[in-house]
Amino acid sequence: MTRIFLTAVLILVFGAGASAGGEPMPASFEGRALVNSAGMTLYTFDRDTSGSGKSACNGPCAVNWPPLKADDPDQTSSDWSIVVRDDGSKQWAYMGMPLYLWAKDQKPGDRAGDGVNKVWHVVAK
Repeated sequence: MTRIFLTAVLILVFGAGASAGGEPMPASFEGRALVNSAGMTLYTFDRDTSGSGKSACNGPCAVNWPPLKADDPDQTSSDWSIVVRDDGSKQWAYMGMPLYLWAKDQKPGDRAGDGVNKVWHVVAK
């Protein structure tokens, strides 16, 4: 009972999916892997340059590696930034690196994209 009450208080104080500072977080760590709100694993691409504000995965690449989309009202905070893609859409970046899903991951917890072509990696802490 106490645990449920404490959880409810934390949600009311901080909001679901928010950081301690009240800023919404586009993803969170589940175990050691960064996942989106549906629990799907997130990846980085070695051909992206940290902090460049750009994604190197466009066109057919983005079909296999869908970007973690950001919306216009989304706000950046500390480790989270937003890059503008070649098509004008927005994508979340963590620690300056754009974030992607892998089209072949079927369910939360899948990490089939880790190590693909030696350039795709699970974001881990």
